Amino acid sequence: MPFTQRLMHTGTRGIVCIVGAALLLTANDSIIKWLSPIYPLHEIVLVRAVIALTITLFILRLEGGLHLIRTRRPVLHFVRGLLIVIANMAFFLGLASLPIAEATALFFVNPLFIMLLSVPVLGERIGFWRILAMIAGLAGVIVMLRPGSELLTWASLLPLVAAFAYASMQMLTRRLGVIDKASTLSFYIQLTFVLVSAAIGLLIGDGRYGGGDNVTLEFLLRAWSWPSLFDALLMGLCGSLVAFGGYLMSQAYRISEATAVAPFEYTSLPLAVFWGFVLWGDLPDTVAVLGILLIVGSGLFAFYRETVRAKRRAGRVSLPSDLQP
Repeated sequence: MPFTQRLMHTGTRGIVCIVGAALLLTANDSIIKWLSPIYPLHEIVLVRAVIALTITLFILRLEGGLHLIRTRRPVLHFVRGLLIVIANMAFFLGLASLPIAEATALFFVNPLFIMLLSVPVLGERIGFWRILAMIAGLAGVIVMLRPGSELLTWASLLPLVAAFAYASMQMLTRRLGVIDKASTLSFYIQLTFVLVSAAIGLLIGDGRYGGGDNVTLEFLLRAWSWPSLFDALLMGLCGSLVAFGGYLMSQAYRISEATAVAPFEYTSLPLAVFWGFVLWGDLPDTVAVLGILLIVGSGLFAFYRETVRAKRRAGRVSLPSDLQP
């Protein structure tokens, strides 16, 4: 198969993987929001992670065996895992009191954080157009948060914390590089989830700090309780969704260039609107739609500028024509 056809083939597979991941992960987010008034977050996450870890081990066996768990960079994997745990916990805590579409949109400022972090971490320069994209994204955040209104609460800032943690994880990956399979990446992420959520449960799972009126804090501090059969099945379903969704996400970035597949992460937004409407009857109002459009537009433009810069870098180091693949 010619090189260009192989490139298109892997690019298409990467896009299919990223869209599939968006579908599965937004369904997972919706189930966790559905369970948030009843169970503490760390209980849901622990059950989800145990199921996801079991599925990931099965995928590892299919990909070549459990020896793939061995890695030359275990510390890197656990640091990445901790950053994803922080991103997830912050996002889900915000989700307890925010409509899913708005929380998802606020999380998607992470490309702007990636651009900001690329200066001190990667030594990159931010040009005029990238600064313009960041200003537009910031405007979108301000519009959605609506300073001065009762809608601006500390909980509404949690998706931004999640976005920063996620961007930091991406910077770490780009800085150090990843050479392991997608299932190996997923294994260490789920293992970190199990360890962290179990530790939180042991420390505060008896509900000693719970009992308040704040929806977000109660989602974190509520005492553990034995789930009903239906709720246990939902938690198990979350584990399946996040296992396959996380695998597809890692696979997308392994087999395709980030600039080709990353814009398709934004399919999470219409999917979040869909789940929010079906399950809670929520639809973003005009102001929220304006903020979403600004954030999405700035993010897509940031990806476009990254693609342009990548092409320029490739052009500067391109091979002679007779050596091109």
